[in-house]
Amino acid sequence: MRTTTLASADFRALGCLVRLVVTDPDHLDACRYLLELDLAEVDEACSRFRPDSELVALDGAAGRAVPVSPLLLEALAVALRAAELTGGDVDPTVGSAMDALGYDKDFELVERDGKPLRLDVRPVPGWRKVRLDQVYGTVTMPAGTRLDLGATAKAWAADRAARMLAAASGCGVLVSLGGDTAVAGPPPEGGWRIRVQDITGHPDEAPVGPHTTVAIRDGGLATSGTSARRWRRGGQELHHIVDPRTGQPARTPWRTVTVAAATCVDANTASTAAMLRGESAQEWLTALGLPARLVAADGTVRTTAGWPCEEAGAAA
Repeated sequence: MRTTTLASADFRALGCLVRLVVTDPDHLDACRYLLELDLAEVDEACSRFRPDSELVALDGAAGRAVPVSPLLLEALAVALRAAELTGGDVDPTVGSAMDALGYDKDFELVERDGKPLRLDVRPVPGWRKVRLDQVYGTVTMPAGTRLDLGATAKAWAADRAARMLAAASGCGVLVSLGGDTAVAGPPPEGGWRIRVQDITGHPDEAPVGPHTTVAIRDGGLATSGTSARRWRRGGQELHHIVDPRTGQPARTPWRTVTVAAATCVDANTASTAAMLRGESAQEWLTALGLPARLVAADGTVRTTAGWPCEEAGAAA
């Protein structure tokens, strides 16, 4: 049996570690070039932290229809679809709540231990108040609404990049954006082996905390959790998964939830919603037929039917 030779490249974009793996080393440089261009466009359209991004420009456009680029229109449609599929658990109108919690810049720049905050419990504006007009390419939002596409944008960008690069190169491609992983094209022998862990790290380095390795052949894999992006304000522990019903960090029994799905964005949508659904998450994921691995706060691991066989060893 011929062994596939994998080639990889790592760099940073969208505020996270990007890993690109291809099954034909001759295409690595070209694929990296195309991926960097593509992610730069996504960042310019969708970043909550760039003052010159299209998304931030919507902050001052309350109550009127604003034309947006096809790229941002697609990203917004993906975010609103996620909200609808999860009954509002994954809601893109949490931007102001994120800011109020202190997550108002790229996470690497967020102060890890700051002054106390007044944390008011109030629901976010709500995704149903965001109106997209696909014909005219416009978006309308009410006053006081700030969008955050963090729950869907990286996963969506990974999906579209993997498909684009596989079509351009004709080889198998894996794109991971901060752990949101999409694959496309012919997989390597045995599938794409991916390490699942509490805190995203470089696959060539020793993992931090509990971990396992699984293999997938298509679609995507995503992990949501409260272990990695945490900070303190006045001694209070905060994290980045916000409950839209309160505008506060979600109270959840899960440390991480990892889901495999037909696309990375569906995997990340489900894993984020599962964090918010708490004890009912396993039943909900099972009803949807989604393979998942749920790690409780005490380290107990539960899986749903169809979760890939776990392996030992290195991962892509």
